[in-house]
Amino acid sequence: MKEAISFLVEKDQVFKKLYEQYGNPFIPSRPEGFQTLCKLILEQQVSIESARACYQKLEHFLEEVTPTTISIISIEELRNCSVSRQKAVYLKALSDAILNESLILETLSQKSDDEVRKELIKIKGIGNWTIDVYLLFSLQSEDIIPLGDIAVINTIKELFGSKTPEEIAALSENWKPYRSMATFFLWHHYLEKRNRKPIV
Repeated sequence: MKEAISFLVEKDQVFKKLYEQYGNPFIPSRPEGFQTLCKLILEQQVSIESARACYQKLEHFLEEVTPTTISIISIEELRNCSVSRQKAVYLKALSDAILNESLILETLSQKSDDEVRKELIKIKGIGNWTIDVYLLFSLQSEDIIPLGDIAVINTIKELFGSKTPEEIAALSENWKPYRSMATFFLWHHYLEKRNRKPIV
């Protein structure tokens, strides 16, 4: 962590100011595995609070959220737990991939970021944002920036003045090989400005 922070602080005055203002950024973590991926699917394009309430309903109904329990219930039963029809399809696709062993989650930590992305992108409903956050939170990858995350994009626009996706992507290249730490700084600033605490 110290090496990543030192690199960014020396590389960029914006990160230097953020470090002087906040100190070390909050670094979220989540366990590897099926339940975390389910939660990330539920979090797509909604607030974390809303996704958490949905997951709690699902957990209450199933008692345990596993590939098998998701697989055996119907789409309508998932809908009754406040899961959208689209996300119900995604949860079932993930469950089926694990049950038929086309995806073996336990092996992902032994693979490169690109290999993990190639594995997960095959699953319906798992896109780059979900993969990026899983790499960041669960696999502790050092060089990930989720450029599909609205908080990250808006904070880059605010702090750096970059406007287009191309400008933002080019800017983030300067933060290699520690783009994950850059992401944590950006998220930390985003939450602090809104007087919000991290929820993981």
